[in-house]
Amino acid sequence: MVVYQLSEEATDRLFQALADSTRRDIMRRVTAGESSVSGLAALYAMSFAAVQKHVAVLERASLVTKDKRGREQIVRANHDGLRRARRLLDEYEAIWRERAGRIADLLAEPDSGKTETSKAEDGKGSS
Repeated sequence: MVVYQLSEEATDRLFQALADSTRRDIMRRVTAGESSVSGLAALYAMSFAAVQKHVAVLERASLVTKDKRGREQIVRANHDGLRRARRLLDEYEAIWRERAGRIADLLAEPDSGKTETSKAEDGKGSS
């Protein structure tokens, strides 16, 4: 299976962005509706600058866009970026499920896991 092609750097930025619980929460909020950076900052026990940095990480990962509206910075979910992330994660999930299925098949085989010693002890091995 060929995994959806994002550059290594883009994939790293995506996973880095999603690795932090605050950024995941920001994503949840802006996916539901746009928000200003100052409105987001009011929701967290951290400085405005820290929230700005979280938004910048999400923006570099193409998960959000930021637009100026007067003096405010408005943050919106980037649905194209979210679709790319979803496609990548779906492909990784398919790979992991296939591997887990192969492991399950191996474990389900009648003699799986038996060593030559245990087969000999069972009378099935060669003497």
